[in-house]
Formats: sequence, C-alpha cells, structure tokens
Amino acid sequence: MTLMTERPTISGTGSGSLEVMLDALDELIAPVGFKAEIIRGNIVLSPWSKGYYTPIMKSVCDQLGPYLPKGHVIERTPQLFVFPGDECAYGPDIHAAHQRVFQTESNRLDGEALSFVAELTSPPTRNDDLTGKVEVYARAGVPVYLLLDMQEQEAIVYGSPSARKYQVRISKPFGEKLPIPDPFGCTLDTSEFHRPKTQA
Repeated sequence: MTLMTERPTISGTGSGSLEVMLDALDELIAPVGFKAEIIRGNIVLSPWSKGYYTPIMKSVCDQLGPYLPKGHVIERTPQLFVFPGDECAYGPDIHAAHQRVFQTESNRLDGEALSFVAELTSPPTRNDDLTGKVEVYARAGVPVYLLLDMQEQEAIVYGSPSARKYQVRISKPFGEKLPIPDPFGCTLDTSEFHRPKTQA
C-alpha cells in the first residue's frame, strides 16, 4: 500500500489484483482528513482538499450544470469509480454521469459511465492527475476531463478521447474563460479560481 501525506511514502508493492485491492479498500479505516484511491496498483491516501477548493468546485458544478447531457447529474460527493482495465479506482473531486449509475448499493461505480470528471491538484497527487489519470480517463472514454492545476493556477481541459489519449487539450491561466468540449459545449469562467490572498 502507498500512503501519501505531504510526501509519498511506499509501504507495499501493489501486487494484488484489483478485486483484492478493492476489498482491502473497503476494510481500510483511513485517517481523519484523508481519502483513499487505487492508483497504479497501489492504495493511495491523500489529504482532503483545502477550504478554498470548495467554492471553486461549486462554481464548476453551477456553471456546467445547465449543459449536462439529458439524465446526467454532476456531483462533488466522494464516490469511487473503478477502471478494471487499468487496475485503478479513483475518487474524483467532481464527477458527472447518468443518474442510473448511482442506482446501486455498491460503492464501486463504473468509470466508463462518466461523462465528465474534474480534479483539483494537490502536491502529493499532482503528478498522477497530470499524467496517469489523463491516460486512464481517455482509455475509459470519459468525454471531458477538467484539470485545475492549483499549484500553477492553470485550467486544462481534455476532450475527444481515443483508445490511447485525448485528441483535444486546451489550457488557460486562471482568470480567463476556458472552452469546455462536447457534450457540454460551453465556456467555464475561471476568474474566481485564484487562491486566497491571505491564508490562515
């Protein structure tokens, strides 16, 4: 198992099958303030988001909500989406899928059913958000992946997934408007996405 705090520390090899790791995840009691995912064959604990991420996530949901495909919902609730082909299970910061995906008692949801996913980076998991997750979401056919790079103050959107990668990549610094590809076909205003000037 991999435990990520402010700096990643490895405490296992990640040699188990995805099902074994999902079972282990179900048994795991994560420390207060951490969430768990399966990344590159390892269980990874990362700290919950900073306070100022919340209004940014709400803004994304509010702006994209009117453009959702019919029957889809957009959420910020913690949910685990499974990608068996890549032996990964992610808990994205924001996700959208058809409402029928959530009509289950299972906590293991179908990653290929996602219509939109967004990640807000934090130092421990930023590299995975910028690399591995881009590939996994593309292979799963997730139409739109929005990456808010909180360290670089940049918004990146990926669209038109293929079996190997996204065909579309657009980036804008926070403060500018970012076009969101189909099936949304709208613009995201990032003017309020900057970190607070004063921090406690």
